[in-house]
Amino acid sequence: MRQPATELQSLLFRHVSADKAALYRAVMETFAAAKRQFRLHLRPDEVLAEGTWTAPAPRIEEVQAALAQLTEWGNLESQPDTARVASLGDFYRARWLYRLSQGGEAVEAALATFARLLSRRAELQTVALEDIASRLQALQALADEAAPDAAKVHETLRDLVRVFESLADNAQAFMAGIARSIELQQAEATAVLAYKRRLIDYLERFIGDLVGRSGGIAARILDLAPRIDPLLWQAAQREARDSAPGDEAEQLDAVSRSWQAWRERWSGLRRWFVATGHEPPQAELLRAKARSAIPQLLAAVAALNERRSGRSDRSADFRMLAGWFAGCASDDEAHRLARAAFALNPARHFSLNPALQAGAEELPASTPWAEAPPLRIHPRLREYGQATPRGAMPRVQVRDAERQLLAAQFREEHAQIEAARVRLATGQPTRLSDLGELDTHAFGLFLGLLGEALTAQSHPDAAVELDSGDGLLRIRLEPLAADSRAEIHTADGVFAGRDHLLTISRTDTH
Repeated sequence: MRQPATELQSLLFRHVSADKAALYRAVMETFAAAKRQFRLHLRPDEVLAEGTWTAPAPRIEEVQAALAQLTEWGNLESQPDTARVASLGDFYRARWLYRLSQGGEAVEAALATFARLLSRRAELQTVALEDIASRLQALQALADEAAPDAAKVHETLRDLVRVFESLADNAQAFMAGIARSIELQQAEATAVLAYKRRLIDYLERFIGDLVGRSGGIAARILDLAPRIDPLLWQAAQREARDSAPGDEAEQLDAVSRSWQAWRERWSGLRRWFVATGHEPPQAELLRAKARSAIPQLLAAVAALNERRSGRSDRSADFRMLAGWFAGCASDDEAHRLARAAFALNPARHFSLNPALQAGAEELPASTPWAEAPPLRIHPRLREYGQATPRGAMPRVQVRDAERQLLAAQFREEHAQIEAARVRLATGQPTRLSDLGELDTHAFGLFLGLLGEALTAQSHPDAAVELDSGDGLLRIRLEPLAADSRAEIHTADGVFAGRDHLLTISRTDTH
């Protein structure tokens, strides 16, 4: 009866958690090494001779039993070994050749990938930036040719994608793990300081290379943008030659899928170095993350220094205090030290005195605590840390006057803001230099709208049009000549800068 696929998959990983897992893993690693050396099969004595064993090495019988068990689980395949038969008795004796099964190869690849990803350290690859720039330069040269060589185009694109994927994967791992690598509060001071210097040098070098090369890479990508589709189509056609044979429609579909895959890869590369819409490129985000790692590391070092300088050790404090007491020249000095160390000072400022009896006087703050009458502390204060005052609850105060004052202030403020909107939202293009003098409210509204517009501007010479944050106004800002100048006079001073053509209109009028 055939076993289900899920049961077979579970059997393939059985050797990892079995009782003799170390022996099974050593056998499988020997076969994985043989696979990398392009060897077809191994005999038990070859496995014993080439395996990496923990002392002591197993006996040949143990290796044979492990090979048989791995074959039963499906990790290995076996076939009779007839190459070393010298007699009829040798022929009838069980001799086997072993090789990795398809499932065993998949398990070894999965375990190798698992171990590699766990042990991988996030790296910021400056060499990859140089490789990407050189591959893009090669693509530019191929795009300039009248009939580019499809093999060279495909090879260059494949190398470019391989280098870029490595850069992106390592950058993603770095951005995800930089905070964890900086959690050094429990580390030793010497390790922290040594790591701080290495990490700062590493980040400074990468940031410098990223800033220096990103501009050139972005310029090459923009130069290739109108000419990249024919190159991607050539690479897709060359890749489609390896697809399974089929009719013409299937071949065209294979070329189309490959072309779409190449376009997605190119789009990802473009987003990494060229801004799209309002989103900054990924390289900028990576640079910001790398720069933020330095303050995080310095904060970790500061926390470590604070912990070292402010560590509280009760026994050490008492030993130090005992030494101070021993050094007192008189009892008066010891008493002063005791009052200072244990806060034995008057506490009358806590207002906990009970009602004084008739004729009693309030004790001065200089009265020693040992000579003052005791204070009666309410049990509620001991239990909850606060005491409810005696007497009736205070009356509910009427706040009508305050509410009227707030309402009047709100109406006045709303009227001022509405007047500022009427002053600015004319719907007509107006130069900033023609605005003249603005009052406080109009100037505040103008600054808010100007800030929103400049934030959405992709380039200092680009016009921008958007709705305000509250959705009530629509702003269009169009820069004028670079040498133009506008001045707006306010009660607080003069606002000056490059002149723009500003159009503010109400959205409810459209």
